[in-house]
Amino acid sequence: MTKIKIMWVRTPLIKKIIIGLALGITLGLCFPGASFISLLGELFVGALKAIAPLLVFFLVAQAISHKVKGQKTNLSLIIALYLFATFSSALIAVLINFIFPISLKLSAVKASDIKPPQGIGQVFNNLLLKLVDNPVHALSSANYLGILFWAIIFGLAIQRSSQEIKTFIKTVSSITSQVVIWIINLAPFGIMGLVYQTISSKGISVLSDYALLIIVLVSTMGIVALLVNPLIGWLVMHKNPYPLVLTCLKESGLTAFFTRSSAANIPVNLKLCQKLGLAEETYLVSIPLGSTINMSGAAITINMLTLAAANTFGISVDFWTALLLSLVSAISACGASGVAGGSLLLVPLACSLFGISNDLAMQVVGIGFIVGVIQDSCETALNSSTDVYFTAIAQDAFWLRKKV
Repeated sequence: MTKIKIMWVRTPLIKKIIIGLALGITLGLCFPGASFISLLGELFVGALKAIAPLLVFFLVAQAISHKVKGQKTNLSLIIALYLFATFSSALIAVLINFIFPISLKLSAVKASDIKPPQGIGQVFNNLLLKLVDNPVHALSSANYLGILFWAIIFGLAIQRSSQEIKTFIKTVSSITSQVVIWIINLAPFGIMGLVYQTISSKGISVLSDYALLIIVLVSTMGIVALLVNPLIGWLVMHKNPYPLVLTCLKESGLTAFFTRSSAANIPVNLKLCQKLGLAEETYLVSIPLGSTINMSGAAITINMLTLAAANTFGISVDFWTALLLSLVSAISACGASGVAGGSLLLVPLACSLFGISNDLAMQVVGIGFIVGVIQDSCETALNSSTDVYFTAIAQDAFWLRKKV
C-alpha cells in the first residue's frame, strides 16, 4: 500500500487526470446507476468554486499592498489582447458560417423560461453594478468584477497600514493558496466523477441530431486556439508561440474542459502562471479579470448560434451586418461570466439584431443547452487557457524587450 501511495504522489498531475478520465468513462459505461461516483465531481467543482473568490481577493489585495511604486504590470496590453482576441474569434465564427452555413431543427425544442438580457445597455448596466456590489455578496456569489474592485481598494488601503497588517494579509494569502493546492491535487477523482456523470446520464446519443452544429462549433474554437491565437502570440513575441500554446491547453484547458467553469479554473491558472515564472503582480489581477472579459469561446457560440438561426429562418446576412454582430457579441461576451446559462443567454440579444423574436431565439438557446455537453466544455477550455496564454505573451512582448 505504501508503494502505491509513493507511486501516486510521484506521478505527474496530468497523468493522474488521464487515469481519472479513463476510469470515469469505464465506470459510466459499466455501472451507470452508481450515482455516488458523480458526487466526487460535484464536490471537486464545488470546492474550487468556493475557494476561488477568497483566493482572488486575498492574493490581489496582498499584491496591491506590496506593490512597489513605478512597477510595470503590462495590464493594459493584456486587456487589449483579451478584447482583440474575443472580437477576432467572433469574426472567425462569421467567416466559418459563410463557408459552412448550418440550420437548426427547432420544432422539437421547447423554449426556456430563463430571461436573457433585453439589450446591450442592460449588459453594460449589469457590468457596472457588479463593480460596486457589496463585497461580502461579491465573494459569496463569485462576482469577480466586484471581488477585483474591492480587493484593489482594500490593497491600496493596506498599503498605508502597518507592517503587521501587511504580514497578516500575506499569511492569509499563503494559507488560502495551500488549501487550493490540496484541492487541485484531488483533480483526478473530481474529473472521474464529472466524466462519469456525463457518460452515465446523457451519453453520446443525445448529441446525434446536432452533430454538424457541434463539429462546426468545436472546429471554430480549434481554429482560434491553434491558428489565430498563435498568430497573435507570434506578432507580439516574434518567436514560436506553440510551446506556450500547448502548455496552456494541456495544463489549463484540460481541467477547464471537465470542470466547465472559468471560476473553478482560476486556481489552476494561478498555479500555472507561477510555474511559468510570470510576474505575480500581473497575473494575480489578469487571471481573474480574464475569466470575466476574455471570452473568445463565448463570442464564437453567440455568433454561430445566431447566424444558424438566421439561416434557419431564411434571413440574408451581409458581411457588414455580420461585422456589427461580431462587435455586439464581443461586447456582450464580456458580460457572459456570472450570468446563469453563460453565453447562451446572450443569443436572444444577438438574434434581436435580425428581428428574430424572443420566443424563437429561446428555442435556439434550448438547442445550445443540448449541445452544451460538448460546446460549453470546449468554450471554457478556450477561454480559461488563453487567460494564461495572453498574460504570458504580454510579459514576453518583443517590443517591450526591445525597449529594455
